[in-house]
Amino acid sequence: MYDFNHHRPGSVAEAASALAGASDGKLLAGGMTLIATLKQRLASPSDLIDLGAIAELKGIKEDGGALVIGAMTTHATVANDATVKAKIPALAALAEGIGDAQVRNCGTIGGSIANNDPAADYPAAVVGLGATVHTDKRQIAADDFFTGMFETALDEGEIITAVSFPIPEKAGYAKFANPASRYAIVGVMAASGPAGTRVAVTGAAPSVFRVGDAEAALGGGFSADSVSGVTVGADGLNADMHASADYRAHLVSVMLRRAVESAG
Repeated sequence: MYDFNHHRPGSVAEAASALAGASDGKLLAGGMTLIATLKQRLASPSDLIDLGAIAELKGIKEDGGALVIGAMTTHATVANDATVKAKIPALAALAEGIGDAQVRNCGTIGGSIANNDPAADYPAAVVGLGATVHTDKRQIAADDFFTGMFETALDEGEIITAVSFPIPEKAGYAKFANPASRYAIVGVMAASGPAGTRVAVTGAAPSVFRVGDAEAALGGGFSADSVSGVTVGADGLNADMHASADYRAHLVSVMLRRAVESAG
């Protein structure tokens, strides 16, 4: 790796100050992507601002009909939290299916959505559950947050502090996983509740997207039979050594039905 200055601030304000003062600073959350990028010498930031010591960025609480999850909360914590399991079991199941034990115990929800890997699981949860992303400067609606492959609405120097998920009446997540990495070749979150009826797909395209036809079908009755005829086109979908665009389009329909079934 290249040389860099390491900062370990104790508050969000200190982190923002360190980031603003760096010539080319990067925020370090769990490091699941950034550390590998540095090791491959694909990035050479002047400063790393490590968020690991900021207590205010960790934890899960229920507040006003929503679950608020701190940005530095690990996937393992989300997967095992009793409140998450009781209020949004689909979110706990999603987190349990991320990577392996090491990734789940190091990776964070804030780091995942800020990176916006096209095959990550959390974007489907954020969009599918109609969440709100909180930063040190503002609040961003889920539909406005993910803007493209590895791109988000975050401004330069903006720090995610938490994600709030409205507690749905029903929600289910189903994923066809890469057997080695457990990244989503296709993952679908289907939910109904205060944020409306929503279906979000990850892994299939350069960024997470909603399926309007599925949402309309589920609006008339939240059942697997309601979406049995819903399909998506292959145009614009990802194609790689793991799956063609046509196969991913097929998987969207299959995972959609399984997601609805898992919602009970």
